[in-house]
Amino acid sequence: MTMALRVVVLISGRGSNLVALHRSARPQTYEIVGVISSRADAAGLAYARTQGLTTQVIEAGRYAQRAAYEAVLADTIDTYAPDMIALAGFMRILTDGFVERYAGRLINIHPSLLPAFPGLDTHRRALEAGVSEHGATVHYVTPIVDGGPIIDQMRLTVDPHETAEQLAARVLTLEHELYPAALTRLAETHRRTRL
Repeated sequence: MTMALRVVVLISGRGSNLVALHRSARPQTYEIVGVISSRADAAGLAYARTQGLTTQVIEAGRYAQRAAYEAVLADTIDTYAPDMIALAGFMRILTDGFVERYAGRLINIHPSLLPAFPGLDTHRRALEAGVSEHGATVHYVTPIVDGGPIIDQMRLTVDPHETAEQLAARVLTLEHELYPAALTRLAETHRRTRL
């Protein structure tokens, strides 16, 4: 019997954090059992398919109401019987009901040192605020956007002369290290509780 944490990854775009998570998956820690995209043209789907991962597309635009979309999304997630759902560039604001359904099992990575700069455009805002440090945060998802308990963070020193795009690229590199490390630690904790 495998003790690996069963993870479903939700994406909407290029999937660079999906790639990082997949490359770090190990049988004794976690396995990606499914990848679900909100967009049929998400580049991350191509990577997932080349790696033999099970993929599904549930396009939000096909549903007139958010509740209908989330009902299908949740039913699809549940078919994988996941221990954890990892948002990896999933560009949808989730309702309180959906978040509460997966309380303690829904995680996200955010490109700032939360609680600083929740929401969008974090790198420009960090530069405008003149902060000396910036970074990335893995956190549990709660009904408060980017307000859930912090799992782990990584930080870097801000160069006041860099552009928001340059800072974003450096933070993305941190994300690719942080997200797999945080998920691995969660998997190890989960495994110990099941022994």
